[in-house]
Amino acid sequence: MTTTIESPVPEQDLSGAVGHRFIYTYANGWQYEMYVKNATTIDYCIHTGMVGGRWVRDQEVDLVMLTPGVYKVSWNEPTGTSVSVNIVPSERVLHGVIFFPRWVEENPQRTVLFQNDHLDEMRAFRDAGPSYPICTVPEFAKITLDEYVGEDNEEAVAVAPAALPAGWANRTN
Repeated sequence: MTTTIESPVPEQDLSGAVGHRFIYTYANGWQYEMYVKNATTIDYCIHTGMVGGRWVRDQEVDLVMLTPGVYKVSWNEPTGTSVSVNIVPSERVLHGVIFFPRWVEENPQRTVLFQNDHLDEMRAFRDAGPSYPICTVPEFAKITLDEYVGEDNEEAVAVAPAALPAGWANRTN
């Protein structure tokens, strides 16, 4: 897997991420669930934290393999929030950086919903701002669950976190 100036992109094998559900808890205690639906899309829900209860389907992402077994998933949300997450499944570690616009930091409860049903509302909040200063949250996380549930599985993230069975997010493997 050699890269050069002329060919800087390593060969891409996304099989260690695509089709996987990851449940992870950041060092600050926030618990998230990400399902890598395919090479360009994730579904996710937030179990605890500043925006706990929020869930999203069909979020377009940039997914790359940085080196064998190390993945980066990055995206921009209609809220104006940007996220970049490095996933190392073999080490059960993840590092995420979330860039919240000021309006989300000041009123996080506005985003605690199924975003897909409120896209115009999220864009209106984003456009009304304020956007700056950005609240940057960089955190390491422990991956507590890594399970393969298949690519493009519409049932992987299908309900709000509060509608999941008791203990759902506390499963480990």
